[in-house]
Amino acid sequence: MNKAIVEVKNLSVFYNGQTVLSDLNFSIKKGEIVAIVGPNGSGKTTLIRAILGLVPYQGQILVNREAVQGSLEKIGYVPQRFSFDRTIPITVGEFLKIAFRKVAIRRLKHALLEVDMKEHEHAPLGSLSGGQFQRVLIARSLLNDPTLLLLDEATSEVDIGGAKSFYEIVAHLNRVHQTTVMLVSHEINMVYQFADQIICLNRQLICFGKPKEAITKEVLEKLYGQEVRFQEHRH
Repeated sequence: MNKAIVEVKNLSVFYNGQTVLSDLNFSIKKGEIVAIVGPNGSGKTTLIRAILGLVPYQGQILVNREAVQGSLEKIGYVPQRFSFDRTIPITVGEFLKIAFRKVAIRRLKHALLEVDMKEHEHAPLGSLSGGQFQRVLIARSLLNDPTLLLLDEATSEVDIGGAKSFYEIVAHLNRVHQTTVMLVSHEINMVYQFADQIICLNRQLICFGKPKEAITKEVLEKLYGQEVRFQEHRH
């Protein structure tokens, strides 16, 4: 049985006297794709930021059985938004090298290949579409060969076709490299198809388990206040 790569115990987060997350408990095994779903303001991004050690919290978070600070170099992170001046004359390859100055050219090219962006290595960064730029950010997160990849609504500015390709890339990284993935998503249908486990949040843990078992009408009503339609994918 795979050991837990992420362990969250009695996790609570408070902002200005308000409870953002309350007493979360779950563990994630190595090699799993785990989706985090819930309405706006439910604490999804806060959970990611807590795992990265960016917000104060109560409770315990272990990554690779260590405190977060000891595991940061093995965590890849793609934020929901990454703002930059599109007029800056910098190429995709140069953007990646700025983040990891000592990275080998072969490693950089391979990271771009894995996200289907190798042919854009010399393209101006500002010329990319939203979906292409998100792929470059994933490539950037791969350069330190992470054991855990955190994606915070990385498809929020990508069209439906692009979102499917994005999830297929995530599935490829998980399958080929056994990279453990935690991703924030609003796309219940995609989550149902690609995720091994799902975390349903609405400031507290509403459900945790396999999507086909955890996503029920009752759970969706607790999350969103109404039924959310999704189509079951059978394999």
